[in-house]
Amino acid sequence: MKIQTEKGRIRLASDVFTCITGAVATSCYGVKGMAFRSKTDGLVHLLRRESMSKGVKITYHEDDSISIELHIIVDNGVNLMAVSRSIQSEVKYNVNRLTGIEVRSVTVCVDFMVIG
Repeated sequence: MKIQTEKGRIRLASDVFTCITGAVATSCYGVKGMAFRSKTDGLVHLLRRESMSKGVKITYHEDDSISIELHIIVDNGVNLMAVSRSIQSEVKYNVNRLTGIEVRSVTVCVDFMVIG
């Protein structure tokens, strides 16, 4: 994504958004980590910190805003609605605060619940 300012042009790579999103989402209460569904075996895998971007999809819009879809694994017994709303709010706020880009929507997909 390119941003034009009075001092010049700034180019933000997709990794900027995915790293911020992954870090913010995994710091929320009840989130075990980011998830990735393997295309070969169909299983859901818990991602390590260095590969969290696989659990995030960024969609760019013509009005210079973005939409974010993220896949997470949560702890057993948490209120899924409360955790999802918390993630949506935190991700939207922090991505906007750190990059200046408007976040149109944040879609949270709970792929798995860890028991125990």
